[in-house]
Amino acid sequence: MARRVISSGKESGSGDQSRGRSIQGRSAQGRSPQGRSVSSDGSRCESGGFVDARKLRSEDLVAKTLDETSGTLGVITRPKVVDFSARLKERRKANTRMIVMRVAAAVGVAAAIVALVWLLFFSSVFRLESSGISVDGANEWVSQEQVLSIARQQAGKSLLLVSGDDVEKKIKDIPGVTSAKAVKRLPNSLEVTIKAQKPAAMLKTSEGTMTAVDSQGRVLNSVSGASVEGIPVIEVADVDESLKNRSIKEALKVLSSLPDSMRNSITRVTAETQDSITTELNDGDKVIVWGDSSQLKLKKAVVDKIINDPNVIGDKHNVDVSAPLRPIIK
Repeated sequence: MARRVISSGKESGSGDQSRGRSIQGRSAQGRSPQGRSVSSDGSRCESGGFVDARKLRSEDLVAKTLDETSGTLGVITRPKVVDFSARLKERRKANTRMIVMRVAAAVGVAAAIVALVWLLFFSSVFRLESSGISVDGANEWVSQEQVLSIARQQAGKSLLLVSGDDVEKKIKDIPGVTSAKAVKRLPNSLEVTIKAQKPAAMLKTSEGTMTAVDSQGRVLNSVSGASVEGIPVIEVADVDESLKNRSIKEALKVLSSLPDSMRNSITRVTAETQDSITTELNDGDKVIVWGDSSQLKLKKAVVDKIINDPNVIGDKHNVDVSAPLRPIIK
Protein backbone atom coordinates (compact mmCIF):
# COMPACT_ATOMS: atom_id res chain seq x y z
CA MET A 1 0.00 0.00 0.00
CA ALA A 2 1.33 3.49 -0.86
CA ARG A 3 2.50 5.66 1.97
CA ARG A 4 1.61 9.28 2.19
CA VAL A 5 4.62 11.51 2.52
CA ILE A 6 4.15 14.58 4.61
CA SER A 7 6.50 17.38 3.65
CA SER A 8 7.93 19.71 6.23
CA GLY A 9 6.02 22.88 7.14
CA LYS A 10 5.62 25.37 9.90
CA GLU A 11 2.31 23.85 10.96
CA SER A 12 3.89 20.42 11.58
CA GLY A 13 5.20 19.42 14.95
CA SER A 14 8.74 18.57 15.90
CA GLY A 15 8.06 14.82 15.70
CA ASP A 16 6.54 15.12 12.32
CA GLN A 17 9.53 17.18 11.24
CA SER A 18 12.01 14.43 12.13
CA ARG A 19 9.98 11.78 10.36
CA GLY A 20 9.65 14.00 7.35
CA ARG A 21 13.39 14.57 7.18
CA SER A 22 14.05 10.80 7.32
CA ILE A 23 11.64 10.05 4.54
CA GLN A 24 12.97 12.95 2.52
CA GLY A 25 16.54 11.59 2.87
CA ARG A 26 15.56 8.17 1.59
CA SER A 27 13.65 9.52 -1.34
CA ALA A 28 16.04 12.31 -2.18
CA GLN A 29 17.03 10.74 -5.50
CA GLY A 30 13.42 10.73 -6.61
CA ARG A 31 13.14 14.51 -6.32
CA SER A 32 14.11 17.23 -8.66
CA PRO A 33 16.57 19.94 -7.68
CA GLN A 34 13.62 22.26 -6.98
CA GLY A 35 12.36 19.87 -4.29
CA ARG A 36 9.81 18.17 -6.50
CA SER A 37 9.60 14.40 -6.65
CA VAL A 38 9.95 12.52 -9.92
CA SER A 39 7.84 9.50 -10.71
CA SER A 40 9.12 6.31 -12.39
CA ASP A 41 7.67 7.36 -15.71
CA GLY A 42 9.63 10.61 -15.64
CA SER A 43 6.71 12.94 -14.68
CA ARG A 44 7.16 15.44 -11.93
CA CYS A 45 5.17 15.28 -8.74
CA GLU A 46 4.45 18.04 -6.40
CA SER A 47 5.94 17.96 -2.94
CA GLY A 48 3.77 16.04 -0.62
CA GLY A 49 2.32 13.82 -3.33
CA PHE A 50 2.14 9.98 -3.34
CA VAL A 51 4.99 7.84 -4.79
CA ASP A 52 4.40 4.25 -6.01
CA ALA A 53 7.44 2.23 -4.89
CA ARG A 54 6.73 -0.42 -7.54
CA LYS A 55 7.33 2.15 -10.20
CA LEU A 56 10.69 3.26 -8.88
CA ARG A 57 13.61 2.87 -11.40
CA SER A 58 15.76 -0.26 -10.76
CA GLU A 59 19.50 -0.49 -11.49
CA ASP A 60 20.47 -2.47 -14.67
CA LEU A 61 23.62 -4.34 -13.59
CA VAL A 62 24.26 -5.86 -17.02
CA ALA A 63 24.15 -2.50 -18.74
CA LYS A 64 26.32 -1.03 -16.01
CA THR A 65 28.94 -3.83 -16.48
CA LEU A 66 28.97 -3.31 -20.24
CA ASP A 67 29.41 0.41 -19.75
CA GLU A 68 32.27 -0.14 -17.35
CA THR A 69 34.06 -2.61 -19.65
CA SER A 70 33.71 -0.52 -22.81
CA GLY A 71 36.81 1.09 -24.28
CA THR A 72 37.18 4.63 -25.45
CA LEU A 73 36.03 3.65 -28.95
CA GLY A 74 33.10 1.67 -27.70
CA VAL A 75 34.78 -1.71 -28.18
CA ILE A 76 33.89 -4.19 -25.52
CA THR A 77 36.95 -5.27 -23.55
CA ARG A 78 35.38 -7.73 -21.22
CA PRO A 79 37.09 -11.14 -20.89
CA LYS A 80 36.38 -13.69 -23.60
CA VAL A 81 34.25 -16.60 -22.57
CA VAL A 82 36.28 -19.81 -23.33
CA ASP A 83 34.50 -22.74 -24.90
CA PHE A 84 36.59 -25.67 -23.68
CA SER A 85 35.05 -28.14 -26.12
CA ALA A 86 35.92 -25.92 -29.07
CA ARG A 87 39.37 -25.33 -27.62
CA LEU A 88 39.94 -29.08 -27.30
CA LYS A 89 38.90 -29.58 -30.93
CA GLU A 90 41.30 -26.85 -32.04
CA ARG A 91 44.12 -28.43 -30.08
CA ARG A 92 43.41 -31.83 -31.59
CA LYS A 93 43.40 -30.32 -35.08
CA ALA A 94 46.70 -28.57 -34.36
CA ASN A 95 48.24 -31.83 -33.11
CA THR A 96 46.97 -33.65 -36.19
CA ARG A 97 48.46 -31.00 -38.48
CA MET A 98 51.78 -31.24 -36.63
CA ILE A 99 51.84 -35.03 -36.98
CA VAL A 100 51.01 -34.80 -40.68
CA MET A 101 53.78 -32.24 -41.19
CA ARG A 102 56.31 -34.39 -39.36
CA VAL A 103 55.33 -37.49 -41.32
CA ALA A 104 55.57 -35.55 -44.58
CA ALA A 105 59.02 -34.24 -43.60
CA ALA A 106 60.20 -37.75 -42.68
CA VAL A 107 58.88 -39.14 -45.97
CA GLY A 108 60.65 -36.35 -47.85
CA VAL A 109 63.96 -37.02 -46.11
CA ALA A 110 63.65 -40.76 -46.72
CA ALA A 111 62.88 -40.15 -50.40
CA ALA A 112 65.91 -37.85 -50.69
CA ILE A 113 68.16 -40.47 -49.09
CA VAL A 114 66.86 -43.21 -51.38
CA ALA A 115 67.40 -40.99 -54.42
CA LEU A 116 70.95 -40.16 -53.29
CA VAL A 117 71.80 -43.81 -52.66
CA TRP A 118 70.45 -44.77 -56.07
CA LEU A 119 72.45 -41.98 -57.73
CA LEU A 120 75.72 -42.87 -56.02
CA PHE A 121 75.59 -46.65 -56.09
CA PHE A 122 73.17 -47.84 -58.79
CA SER A 123 72.96 -45.21 -61.51
CA SER A 124 75.20 -45.11 -64.56
CA VAL A 125 76.67 -41.77 -63.50
CA PHE A 126 79.27 -43.37 -61.21
CA ARG A 127 79.35 -46.85 -62.78
CA LEU A 128 82.82 -48.04 -63.76
CA GLU A 129 82.92 -49.42 -67.29
CA SER A 130 85.75 -51.37 -68.90
CA SER A 131 86.34 -48.48 -71.26
CA GLY A 132 87.05 -46.24 -68.28
CA ILE A 133 90.05 -48.31 -67.08
CA SER A 134 93.55 -47.30 -68.19
CA VAL A 135 96.96 -48.93 -67.53
CA ASP A 136 100.41 -47.34 -67.60
CA GLY A 137 103.83 -48.95 -67.11
CA ALA A 138 103.43 -52.30 -68.88
CA ASN A 139 106.36 -53.71 -70.85
CA GLU A 140 107.19 -56.69 -73.04
CA TRP A 141 107.26 -59.00 -70.03
CA VAL A 142 104.20 -57.70 -68.20
CA SER A 143 101.42 -57.12 -70.69
CA GLN A 144 98.78 -54.46 -70.41
CA GLU A 145 96.12 -57.10 -70.97
CA GLN A 146 97.25 -58.98 -67.86
CA VAL A 147 96.70 -55.88 -65.74
CA LEU A 148 93.40 -55.01 -67.43
CA SER A 149 92.03 -58.50 -66.87
CA ILE A 150 92.36 -57.90 -63.12
CA ALA A 151 91.10 -54.31 -63.10
CA ARG A 152 88.08 -55.23 -65.23
CA GLN A 153 86.82 -57.44 -62.42
CA GLN A 154 85.64 -54.20 -60.82
CA ALA A 155 83.68 -53.11 -63.91
CA GLY A 156 79.94 -52.72 -63.47
CA LYS A 157 80.27 -51.43 -59.92
CA SER A 158 79.84 -47.91 -58.68
CA LEU A 159 83.23 -46.22 -58.51
CA LEU A 160 82.54 -45.62 -54.82
CA LEU A 161 82.41 -49.39 -54.28
CA VAL A 162 85.55 -50.19 -56.24
CA SER A 163 88.33 -51.47 -53.98
CA GLY A 164 91.61 -49.90 -55.08
CA ASP A 165 93.55 -51.92 -52.49
CA ASP A 166 92.14 -55.18 -53.84
CA VAL A 167 93.10 -54.22 -57.39
CA GLU A 168 96.64 -53.28 -56.34
CA LYS A 169 97.13 -56.48 -54.35
CA LYS A 170 96.09 -58.72 -57.24
CA ILE A 171 98.20 -56.83 -59.79
CA LYS A 172 101.29 -57.10 -57.59
CA ASP A 173 100.90 -60.88 -57.80
CA ILE A 174 101.63 -60.73 -61.53
CA PRO A 175 105.24 -61.91 -62.13
CA GLY A 176 107.47 -58.97 -62.93
CA VAL A 177 105.32 -56.31 -61.25
CA THR A 178 107.20 -54.60 -58.42
CA SER A 179 104.57 -51.98 -57.55
CA ALA A 180 101.02 -51.03 -58.50
CA LYS A 181 98.82 -48.03 -57.81
CA ALA A 182 95.10 -47.79 -58.59
CA VAL A 183 93.58 -44.29 -58.52
CA LYS A 184 89.84 -43.66 -58.84
CA ARG A 185 88.83 -40.64 -60.90
CA LEU A 186 85.33 -39.29 -60.52
CA PRO A 187 82.84 -39.83 -61.87
CA ASN A 188 83.60 -43.23 -63.47
CA SER A 189 87.22 -43.97 -64.38
CA LEU A 190 90.12 -45.93 -62.89
CA GLU A 191 93.81 -45.31 -63.56
CA VAL A 192 96.28 -48.14 -62.86
CA THR A 193 100.02 -47.42 -62.81
CA ILE A 194 102.56 -50.24 -62.45
CA LYS A 195 106.30 -50.73 -62.37
CA ALA A 196 107.27 -53.79 -64.36
CA GLN A 197 110.79 -55.14 -64.21
CA LYS A 198 112.69 -57.06 -66.80
CA PRO A 199 113.62 -60.64 -65.95
CA ALA A 200 116.25 -60.93 -63.23
CA ALA A 201 117.72 -63.85 -65.18
CA MET A 202 117.09 -66.40 -67.85
CA LEU A 203 117.19 -70.01 -66.74
CA LYS A 204 118.80 -72.12 -69.47
CA THR A 205 118.43 -75.88 -69.48
CA SER A 206 120.65 -78.42 -71.21
CA GLU A 207 118.04 -78.67 -73.97
CA GLY A 208 118.58 -75.02 -74.71
CA THR A 209 115.18 -73.77 -73.49
CA MET A 210 115.15 -70.32 -71.89
CA THR A 211 112.80 -69.33 -69.07
CA ALA A 212 112.57 -65.76 -67.81
CA VAL A 213 112.17 -65.30 -64.05
CA ASP A 214 111.91 -62.23 -61.82
CA SER A 215 113.74 -61.46 -58.58
CA GLN A 216 111.19 -63.48 -56.59
CA GLY A 217 111.64 -66.58 -58.73
CA ARG A 218 108.34 -66.14 -60.58
CA VAL A 219 108.22 -67.19 -64.22
CA LEU A 220 107.59 -64.38 -66.69
CA ASN A 221 105.79 -64.81 -69.97
CA SER A 222 107.07 -63.06 -73.04
CA VAL A 223 104.40 -60.79 -74.53
CA SER A 224 105.63 -60.68 -78.09
CA GLY A 225 109.16 -60.79 -79.43
CA ALA A 226 110.75 -59.83 -76.12
CA SER A 227 114.48 -59.35 -76.32
CA VAL A 228 116.72 -61.31 -73.95
CA GLU A 229 119.74 -59.14 -74.64
CA GLY A 230 121.35 -57.85 -71.47
CA ILE A 231 119.60 -60.43 -69.30
CA PRO A 232 121.99 -62.68 -67.29
CA VAL A 233 121.73 -66.41 -68.00
CA ILE A 234 121.91 -69.13 -65.35
CA GLU A 235 122.43 -72.70 -66.51
CA VAL A 236 120.23 -75.17 -64.64
CA ALA A 237 119.26 -78.81 -65.01
CA ASP A 238 115.55 -78.30 -64.38
CA VAL A 239 113.65 -75.01 -64.12
CA ASP A 240 111.04 -76.04 -61.57
CA GLU A 241 113.56 -77.73 -59.30
CA SER A 242 116.05 -74.89 -59.55
CA LEU A 243 113.43 -72.34 -58.44
CA LYS A 244 113.11 -74.30 -55.19
CA ASN A 245 116.87 -74.17 -54.67
CA ARG A 246 118.14 -71.61 -52.13
CA SER A 247 121.26 -70.85 -54.19
CA ILE A 248 119.20 -69.88 -57.27
CA LYS A 249 116.98 -67.63 -55.14
CA GLU A 250 120.06 -65.88 -53.73
CA ALA A 251 121.50 -65.45 -57.22
CA LEU A 252 118.26 -63.87 -58.47
CA LYS A 253 118.31 -61.34 -55.61
CA VAL A 254 121.91 -60.37 -56.42
CA LEU A 255 121.31 -60.07 -60.17
CA SER A 256 118.12 -58.01 -59.82
CA SER A 257 119.94 -55.46 -57.64
CA LEU A 258 122.76 -54.79 -60.11
CA PRO A 259 122.71 -51.71 -62.35
CA ASP A 260 121.96 -52.18 -66.04
CA SER A 261 125.53 -51.23 -66.98
CA MET A 262 126.86 -54.26 -65.09
CA ARG A 263 124.00 -56.58 -66.00
CA ASN A 264 124.65 -55.95 -69.68
CA SER A 265 128.26 -57.10 -69.20
CA ILE A 266 127.40 -60.36 -67.43
CA THR A 267 128.05 -63.36 -69.65
CA ARG A 268 127.82 -66.17 -67.11
CA VAL A 269 126.36 -66.79 -63.66
CA THR A 270 127.14 -69.66 -61.33
CA ALA A 271 125.43 -70.54 -58.07
CA GLU A 272 126.83 -73.80 -56.77
CA THR A 273 125.88 -72.89 -53.20
CA GLN A 274 123.93 -70.07 -51.59
CA ASP A 275 127.19 -68.50 -50.39
CA SER A 276 129.09 -68.67 -53.67
CA ILE A 277 127.14 -66.55 -56.16
CA THR A 278 129.55 -65.62 -58.93
CA THR A 279 129.20 -63.48 -62.07
CA GLU A 280 131.56 -63.29 -65.05
CA LEU A 281 131.82 -59.98 -66.93
CA ASN A 282 132.76 -59.76 -70.62
CA ASP A 283 133.53 -63.46 -71.07
CA GLY A 284 135.68 -63.74 -67.96
CA ASP A 285 137.54 -60.42 -68.15
CA LYS A 286 136.30 -59.76 -64.59
CA VAL A 287 134.98 -62.32 -62.11
CA ILE A 288 132.99 -61.10 -59.12
CA VAL A 289 132.33 -63.40 -56.18
CA TRP A 290 129.34 -62.01 -54.26
CA GLY A 291 128.82 -64.73 -51.71
CA ASP A 292 125.15 -64.41 -50.70
CA SER A 293 122.63 -61.57 -51.04
CA SER A 294 123.46 -59.90 -47.70
CA GLN A 295 124.96 -56.37 -47.53
CA LEU A 296 124.40 -55.89 -51.24
CA LYS A 297 124.57 -52.11 -51.07
CA LEU A 298 128.02 -52.20 -49.48
CA LYS A 299 129.23 -54.99 -51.76
CA LYS A 300 128.21 -53.08 -54.90
CA ALA A 301 130.00 -49.96 -53.69
CA VAL A 302 133.21 -51.92 -53.02
CA VAL A 303 133.07 -53.67 -56.42
CA ASP A 304 132.45 -50.39 -58.22
CA LYS A 305 135.44 -48.79 -56.49
CA ILE A 306 137.79 -51.67 -57.25
CA ILE A 307 137.01 -52.47 -60.89
CA ASN A 308 136.81 -48.83 -61.98
CA ASP A 309 140.12 -47.78 -60.42
CA PRO A 310 143.12 -49.08 -62.41
CA ASN A 311 145.42 -48.33 -59.49
CA VAL A 312 143.41 -50.75 -57.35
CA ILE A 313 142.49 -53.52 -59.76
CA GLY A 314 145.75 -53.40 -61.73
CA ASP A 315 146.09 -56.56 -63.81
CA LYS A 316 143.95 -58.61 -61.48
CA HIS A 317 140.73 -60.22 -62.71
CA ASN A 318 139.07 -61.74 -59.66
CA VAL A 319 137.31 -59.72 -56.93
CA ASP A 320 135.83 -61.48 -53.90
CA VAL A 321 133.44 -59.32 -51.82
CA SER A 322 131.72 -62.09 -49.90
CA ALA A 323 133.22 -60.27 -46.89
CA PRO A 324 132.84 -56.67 -48.10
CA LEU A 325 134.98 -55.14 -45.34
CA ARG A 326 137.90 -57.39 -46.35
CA PRO A 327 137.70 -57.72 -50.15
CA ILE A 328 140.09 -60.07 -51.88
CA ILE A 329 141.60 -59.19 -55.27
CA LYS A 330 143.31 -61.91 -57.30
